[in-house]
Amino acid sequence: MTTNEPLQRLLLATEKLIYANGINATGMDAIVSESGVARKTIYRNFPTKEALIAEVLRQRDQRWMTWFIDSTRTLTEPRARILGCFDALEAWFSTPDFNGCAFINAAGECGSSSQLIAEVAKEHKVNLERYLEQLAAAYGAAEPQKIASELLLLIEGAITVAKVMGDKMAASTGKQLAERLFLQSIEM
Repeated sequence: MTTNEPLQRLLLATEKLIYANGINATGMDAIVSESGVARKTIYRNFPTKEALIAEVLRQRDQRWMTWFIDSTRTLTEPRARILGCFDALEAWFSTPDFNGCAFINAAGECGSSSQLIAEVAKEHKVNLERYLEQLAAAYGAAEPQKIASELLLLIEGAITVAKVMGDKMAASTGKQLAERLFLQSIEM
């Protein structure tokens, strides 16, 4: 369904709009206008706006996770890969369109009224935590799941501080805490 060009255009335009403006502030008229896809075509593929937003978030999860993993792929040492996660965040925070985590934003805006959107947001965080667990296991952590949960909290905290407080160095602070609190305690 999403392999044809108009639908990809729809998904990317919707993502751009909701990331910049929020889900509730983005009406279907704006989505039609930005994507150039007819409303009838949209509703033929997505019976509700909620279904469209869920698919947009699923695709963003795939792209974001690929970007995040690729950002550390060239680093060969497990310790460097863990710390490199924070370098990737710092680069992201400095982009002109940074507006926080799309999944936190979506869950915060619609999570209580949309189980579907809440589930997609949760799945993104689960995917991120799984990747962090892989990194912690590769590093030799005795409790990789525990370390992954702690790293996830640091990452999510850095994203939130960067968004809410405008602190583009929040990732650097997270990196320092990761090194001090976690990595030194699991030296091999």
